Amino acid sequence: MGRERTQVRSKEASTILNGAMTQLPLLDIGEFLANPNSATARSFADELREACHNPGFCYLAGHGVAPRLERELMSQSRAFFELPDSERRKLAIVNSPHFRGYTIIGDERTKGISDWRDQLDLGPEEPASFPGPGDPPWLQLRGPNQWPPTQPKLRPVVLEWMQAMQTLGIAATRALALGLGQPIDRFDHTILPRPDPHVKIIRYPSQLAALDTGQGVGTHHDSGLLTFILQDDTGGLKAQVGDALIDAKPIPGTYVMNLGEMFQSATDGYLRATPHRVDSPQPGLERLSVAYFFNPRFESVFDPVELPAELAVDASGGQNADGHDPVFRTFGENNLKIRLRAHPDVAAAHYAN
Repeated sequence: MGRERTQVRSKEASTILNGAMTQLPLLDIGEFLANPNSATARSFADELREACHNPGFCYLAGHGVAPRLERELMSQSRAFFELPDSERRKLAIVNSPHFRGYTIIGDERTKGISDWRDQLDLGPEEPASFPGPGDPPWLQLRGPNQWPPTQPKLRPVVLEWMQAMQTLGIAATRALALGLGQPIDRFDHTILPRPDPHVKIIRYPSQLAALDTGQGVGTHHDSGLLTFILQDDTGGLKAQVGDALIDAKPIPGTYVMNLGEMFQSATDGYLRATPHRVDSPQPGLERLSVAYFFNPRFESVFDPVELPAELAVDASGGQNADGHDPVFRTFGENNLKIRLRAHPDVAAAHYAN
């Protein structure tokens, strides 16, 4: 019965009107997680490839992440933003060369314009890494997090959720490999023994009418492999598909998933990092979301794979249309470019050279 309901919801979530997509596709990854070698799983892999080719955004149901864990994560995330402003500011991201910490409203920028959100950036908990002479500067992206000392439950919940999301990210990456006509483990060397993921716990307050730019976060695309978004019921996330903006409305029990630039590079543009944005909520509302960026190892290099001819004909090249926004084949370099331009204060403090 649960499988049947998911299929009905999938039809409701993917709508074409007058040749244009108006709602994003909804897919169930549950069978693939259970047995990636089954015929049903192979069919899912093809459906996922199509969803990722166009529109590049979809909903994933059947993901296996415990609802209890998601509820606790959202509860702890709300509790973080209820801490006194002075406590949150002690975790300022400028303190961290690893881009871990708290960003106040307006301090992060997209294309030079301030985003109306505040957030806590986190990653795997590990010792600080500092590059030596001749080492690439992106090695410094690895390091410890800044946790609020008065909120001890946040750390274990986030780290447990990250582990669950890693399982989902590996499965989705393997499904895409199959859908692209590759061996299931084609990208395993970039994500095992573990990836280099990143997490953002994000609050989008409404804006004052006199100052309202409408920009919760401006139109952008992501630098890694896949992004998974857990969102509350406020809405505001939009995917740019062609000339249209499609609402990624919250659907309980699902994650919104979108593509990053490393799959764009690996497929020579058959898969593309889809631009997206978040509009500020209406007065009196705020949006809460947690984004899990399923990133490969920083050292990973993504040259185009050999696609089947019927797919390769639709590959439009791995670079972005904007020549001032290159896609670098080494993920660490590609990820650092986005961090530096989004956080000029961290860039000035720790990457001046």
